[in-house]
Amino acid sequence: MPAQLRDLPSPLAHFNTAPADELRQSLLSCLHSLRWAHRLTAHRPYPDPDALLAASDEAAYDLTAGDLAEALAAESLPGLPEDAYAAARTALSAAHAAYEARFGHVFVICVHGVPPDEVPDRLLAAVRSRLANDPEEERAIVAEELRRLARARLAGLLRGAGNRTTSANGAGSAQ
Repeated sequence: MPAQLRDLPSPLAHFNTAPADELRQSLLSCLHSLRWAHRLTAHRPYPDPDALLAASDEAAYDLTAGDLAEALAAESLPGLPEDAYAAARTALSAAHAAYEARFGHVFVICVHGVPPDEVPDRLLAAVRSRLANDPEEERAIVAEELRRLARARLAGLLRGAGNRTTSANGAGSAQ
């Protein structure tokens, strides 16, 4: 390995030593919750990536309803891939609109690891099934999906792959 590459800090070392304000901005692109970002920043240094991801999960589990609303407000509805059928686009758009009307926020789901050609069907099935949830049950599911999104995005950040992975859900999912 060339000396200049060997001397570069690892992503975790950079995470542990970055200025707090800079780090919080990066973290907010993983999950837009000030409480979550402050907590991860305040508990540095992390001995390894697994410890950081575990801390991320723990901080996400502790989010209040207000924190979840803050995070949801920053998520957006991405479009489907260009090669998706018009019927799939129309069905998903209608399902998203029904979901937003029922729950008052965008639909979120983490599709990390789902093959891209399966994402539209997975999204449509998930949004349709979750429309039947009562608001409290859905809030718990949303909290879990946001935790999973934050974890996948943070793992991408640690890999140096950027902080927002491909969006393909009802609100910025990770692939």
